[in-house]
Amino acid sequence: MSAPPCLWLTTLRRDGSPHTTPVWFVRDADVVWIATSRAAVKTRNLEHDPRVSLALDGTAADPTVGEGRAVVHDLSGPRGREAHAAVLAAFAERYDGWDAADPSRYGARVLVEVAVERWLLRPDA
Repeated sequence: MSAPPCLWLTTLRRDGSPHTTPVWFVRDADVVWIATSRAAVKTRNLEHDPRVSLALDGTAADPTVGEGRAVVHDLSGPRGREAHAAVLAAFAERYDGWDAADPSRYGARVLVEVAVERWLLRPDA
C-alpha cells in the first residue's frame, strides 16, 4: 500500500496552542521531510519551538503517529538546492514532477527535517 499524499503536522504556537495542517512529505526511515514556505505559520512556529507531532492516515486500519523535533533548512540559492538534491528529487518523484524549491508561487522555500524520536503508532515497524 502506498502512503497517502498528505500527513498532518502539528506545531506549537508561541502561546503553546497546537497548529495542525496537512502537508506534502517524503519519508526515509525515521526522518520525515516537509517542503513549505519560509513565511508559513508552521515555519515560524518551528523556529520558536521545534517539537512536532505527525499523523498519517488516522482513518485507516494502520495509522502512523510520531513525535519529534524539526530543523528548518533554507532552500534559497543554489547551495540550498545542492545540499538537499536527493530530498528534492524524492518530492519531484512522489508529486508528479513538483519542484519543492520553486519560490514562484509562495515565495522563499524551506525544507523541514523531522527526526522522529518516538513512534506512537507504526504499522511498518
